[in-house]
Amino acid sequence: MTNWYWIRHGPTHLKSLVGWSDVDVDLSNINMLQRLDNFLPNNSIIVSSDLKRCIKTADEIQGLRERLPNNRNLREFNFGDWELKKSAKIAEEYPQLSKEYWTNPGDTAPPNGESWNEAAKRVNAEVDIINQKYKGRNIIAVGHFGVILTQLQRAAKIQSQSAISFQIDNLSVTHLEHLGDKHWRILGVNFTI
Repeated sequence: MTNWYWIRHGPTHLKSLVGWSDVDVDLSNINMLQRLDNFLPNNSIIVSSDLKRCIKTADEIQGLRERLPNNRNLREFNFGDWELKKSAKIAEEYPQLSKEYWTNPGDTAPPNGESWNEAAKRVNAEVDIINQKYKGRNIIAVGHFGVILTQLQRAAKIQSQSAISFQIDNLSVTHLEHLGDKHWRILGVNFTI
């Protein structure tokens, strides 16, 4: 069994879609970070997206844990032309496309961006590599809202429309257990320490 502790990075305080933009993170809640660090198993490997909001969050909880290189394949969805735009503005400029993207996530993609299915395929492939290389270990993965939802979808074997309804708060833990092959168990979602 390989345990995955998915941690959503700290807050950015932006009220827009933030995908591949390398924005900064607010890690001023030292008490919460300390509780999170204490909660996570020490005998773990830690990996993060290559965007600084995840890198800095991982740095805060790394402690003496083994660190893997920052991983581009664990980035948030690429929102393309919607990047850093507010949802209302996107809905105004792309009424049909934005409705389809949010109500029926799957193959629909923002202009010059990636669809849910494309992002999930990218992340799933990387998780599979890590599972194979570090089978039976504890993996702490500092990632993004959408990335965590793709893994929740995979573990629960649910449609993307159902997965997108879950809330994943900043600095929360989503604990998934890989049992081998395509078998997963969900041990906790959006758990805040």
